[in-house]
Amino acid sequence: MLSSIYGHAMQRYNSIKVQEKRETPRRFVFVLLDQFTLLSFAAAVDCLRLANLMAGQELYSWSLVGEGGETSQCSIGTTFALDGDLEELHRDDVVVLCGGRDVQDATTKKLLNWIRREARRGLVMGGLCTAAYSLAKAGLLDGKRATIHWENHDSFSEEFIEVDLTKSVFVKDGNRWTTAGGTSSIDLFLQIIADEHGDALANAVADQQIYSAIRTDQDTQRLSIPTRIGVRHPKLSRVIQEMEQNIEEPISPSVLAKDVGMSTRQLERLFRRYLNRSPKRYYMELRLQKARNLLMQTDMSVINVALACGFASPSHFSKCYRSHYDTTPYRERGAHAARLSV
Repeated sequence: MLSSIYGHAMQRYNSIKVQEKRETPRRFVFVLLDQFTLLSFAAAVDCLRLANLMAGQELYSWSLVGEGGETSQCSIGTTFALDGDLEELHRDDVVVLCGGRDVQDATTKKLLNWIRREARRGLVMGGLCTAAYSLAKAGLLDGKRATIHWENHDSFSEEFIEVDLTKSVFVKDGNRWTTAGGTSSIDLFLQIIADEHGDALANAVADQQIYSAIRTDQDTQRLSIPTRIGVRHPKLSRVIQEMEQNIEEPISPSVLAKDVGMSTRQLERLFRRYLNRSPKRYYMELRLQKARNLLMQTDMSVINVALACGFASPSHFSKCYRSHYDTTPYRERGAHAARLSV
């Protein structure tokens, strides 16, 4: 019975008329960087697979490549066999870099040279999850809008000031595409399918994926502040938003309170009631979290990390960091480097 229902669904969707017919399928070349995120990659490929299935013809094909041309391991430990090494591609191929953990180490000199060479030949270049870093490192996002996973946002914006970094789930700026990771690959590839073959086909693919809330490049990647903190209080949300947007130059609790029409004492009680900490403590934790991201993801000096997170002196920064993380910034960075070298 299930096979019969599925068969009827196929017949219904296979009647969809695609807007553009191609003599040969459009090929996507997925570059699997070491420790790439499986979800981002699989979501993208599945969109292409389902587009072919729903259209009843091969609109898309794909291949997997990477350094060495043999295998690549994703962040959960599964190893994928590759179709080839980083070789010259066809001019109408689409290159999609798949990033994940420790993308800085995965962005090798060989990869950068290959990216630049293929980009000079006019190929479309996309980056899933953290792979926007690789595109930016190659200089391909200068003057472009882009996005990256929110966890890498701080380090990226510090290193690549020429890039107009957004918090969108995905961005298409000319022939440069980037996503924030996770399921945002679905949103990007549904948009690609819709642009090339119509909304009906893209919606059919989303239906098969049980993906009912299709996002656009106007949607932001993170949950709303009330959802993240588990509290729906408009003034509290506004204060936290102000804190998150002013890390380098922190705003005093009295000014934050005044901005939302409260006294400092009222703001203090609000934070104690809902978050069990003072506004000052919450703000400090936000700044230290950013500092930790910068220590892990960039080569910025500890002094510059301290300044970027609103600390007037390295000694004060180190004292606060030790109090919160039970280690110093220098030891944190050293331990992280040791883990990567294993």
